[in-house]
Amino acid sequence: MQSLANLGDVYVNDAFGTAHRKHASTAVIAQFFPGNKFFGYVMANEIINADKVMKNAQKPFTAITGGAKVSDKILIIEQLLQKVDHLIIGGGMAYTFFRAMGGKTGSSLCEEDKLDLANEIIRKAKAQGVQIHLPIDSVIADGFSNEANTKLMDSDKIPDGWMGLDIGKVAAQKFSEVISRSKTILWNGPMGVFEMPNFENGTKTVAEAIVQATAHGAFSLIGGGDSAAAINKFGLGDKVSYVSTGGGALLEYIEGKKTTRC
Repeated sequence: MQSLANLGDVYVNDAFGTAHRKHASTAVIAQFFPGNKFFGYVMANEIINADKVMKNAQKPFTAITGGAKVSDKILIIEQLLQKVDHLIIGGGMAYTFFRAMGGKTGSSLCEEDKLDLANEIIRKAKAQGVQIHLPIDSVIADGFSNEANTKLMDSDKIPDGWMGLDIGKVAAQKFSEVISRSKTILWNGPMGVFEMPNFENGTKTVAEAIVQATAHGAFSLIGGGDSAAAINKFGLGDKVSYVSTGGGALLEYIEGKKTTRC
């Protein structure tokens, strides 16, 4: 790495997507430029846009989180509860909340060891005046496949052998109504298995609602990873305020983690 560093006079890190990882090409090589290392324009724009939602958000501020596990998002949720007015929860993680509240979730994704944590999040949100929005209905399937049999069902009444793979039409409409009233929007995590056409509608509807809110003056930050993949799949990436190039890196920044890797 020293021999590679000797080829340059200045080191510029513009790779936000890997900023949270200690890679040789970023964190290690930077050590050989103690007085001449800088961040690039992409990195600067990532921080500027992240700060718009975490430090200078206009109200109402709505955060939308999805994905598979509550445990993957607990730190970001705890940070967001201190800042947002509305927290929309979709994706597989929603079923852990329904199970925690005594609902039936069939074969849906559920972290049985995180039920107390889900109830604690609900309690904290209520104490801080944050409205949590869970999907009232779901598109459920009898298998994890685009060809599986499907039907609409209340999210807390899913029968055995069936699993929730997308939010339902009522949930998508209610989520869209919340988003339409928002001035700041942070989206991190899909509403369902959007990679499969039969389970993409919830994620697509949320994406379209964010686009409409942005057109009416809201600031919208799409949090990299699957959210960026989804917004781009639907051809809407150029109709929101900013699409982050980093999933995990943005999460760690929002979580408030510090780094000395550069």
